[in-house]
Amino acid sequence: MSTRSATVKLDPRVESFLSEGPKKLFINGKFVESQSGKTFSTVNPATGEVITQVYEADKADVDRAVEAAERALEGPWSRMSPSERGRLIWKLADLMEQHAEALAQLETLDNGKPIRETRHADIPLAIDHFRYYAGWATKIHGEVIDNSVSPNMLTYTRREPVGVVGQIIPWNFPLLMAVWKLGAALATGNAVVLKSAEQTPLTALYLAALIQEVGFPDGAVNILSGFGSTAGAAIAQHPHVRKVAFTGSTEVGKLIMQQASGNLKRVSLELGGKSPNIIFPDADFSKAIPGALLGIFFNQGQVCCAGSRLFVHKKAYDNVLSEMSSYASKIQQGPGLDENTQIGPLVSDEQFARVSNYLELGRQEGATPVIGGKPLEGPGYFVPPTIFADVNDEMTIAKEEIFGPVVAALPFDDEEQILDVIGRANDSEYGLAAGVWTTDVRKAHRVAHALQAGTVWVNCYNAFDASVPFGGYKQSGFGREMGGYALELYTQVKAVWMNLE
Repeated sequence: MSTRSATVKLDPRVESFLSEGPKKLFINGKFVESQSGKTFSTVNPATGEVITQVYEADKADVDRAVEAAERALEGPWSRMSPSERGRLIWKLADLMEQHAEALAQLETLDNGKPIRETRHADIPLAIDHFRYYAGWATKIHGEVIDNSVSPNMLTYTRREPVGVVGQIIPWNFPLLMAVWKLGAALATGNAVVLKSAEQTPLTALYLAALIQEVGFPDGAVNILSGFGSTAGAAIAQHPHVRKVAFTGSTEVGKLIMQQASGNLKRVSLELGGKSPNIIFPDADFSKAIPGALLGIFFNQGQVCCAGSRLFVHKKAYDNVLSEMSSYASKIQQGPGLDENTQIGPLVSDEQFARVSNYLELGRQEGATPVIGGKPLEGPGYFVPPTIFADVNDEMTIAKEEIFGPVVAALPFDDEEQILDVIGRANDSEYGLAAGVWTTDVRKAHRVAHALQAGTVWVNCYNAFDASVPFGGYKQSGFGREMGGYALELYTQVKAVWMNLE
């Protein structure tokens, strides 16, 4: 744990936001109580103490939000020009920039992640994302197609919004994941019903106040807080929701698909991972070792694309683990609002119990913790950076997604051809991301092309940009967030035939 304290003083805007009483749902441009009147607690992961109460949405509230979204589509939102939509999204990004410190603090308070990450990653990336899609609003178009029927027959296509879209957001990057989905949906003219994760509802509701201030038409964006089994299921099953986008576990993603099948709504899923990170013997270890650390310990390892399977050539295995352990021992762990903190707590007691169980399983199955290996005692949900050696491919910690700061280090040797290592890396039900560390460019391309993953980082890890698509293979989901590819998820193509005679 961190021994030097540099606790951030809460921004007055955060204090004001939290002092207003139970946080309300945002439906039809207004903050309202849930119809049931039920609330739930959101907790500070660093202490286990309640931050505030939040109104709990259920099916009745989802129905209200969908009705509001439909009215927005029938009214001012659909009549707004693409340039006007783009200006609103850009204006929202500007307002977020003015509130950046408040958003960063609130995200850290609710999620537990270090303030240095929310200040320099989560919030700036979210702002950039909105600006990127603000530019796309005026660039969505169809095409004129030459047909073989008649020279007097004009044929063209239009890209039209899907309609009301449901978006279900995870707790690991609460605001950033909300913006990932909102940007493309709003740029293409859809109306949105978004549900935040019950563990981390606060920044989405703060964003709702900014959306209200910017002047989005009532009902264009509706933001609900609630549980997946009630509000989330109601969104996925709703007959007037035309598309649902979900980021979360593979297990829940399968449920979303089943629930969405009732009216054959579109589904896009960004799900779990067990990403391989491969260090070849010709790697630049001065970059590969800190890169591997970033790949697994960033955001407390609560990242769907975390490099949690580390393949290291046998010649370098002991040295890499020794160096990684040395680095990891210097990582300062503590409350996220301490500016010295590099790794914060896990998000909840449930996640703490889950990761703690995997630590025990790893030891029971014969793996050796080089560093870490046991949860920390005391208040908060703290698990130290953990590196397991003596791991084989069949161990639970090498196969299942842990979603914590835990890496399984797996050696490979000269007798294994590159394709064998790739085969081991691909031997997973997941395929979200992968890392490759080598100074051989030809090898880098060869391995990158062979890996079954939606993203491959070469001599880097966890690099993101709004213009670059992100999504998975296999049970890591389908569909792509970000870039122009995301626009395809939120538009449908209409063909028009016009007889000019």
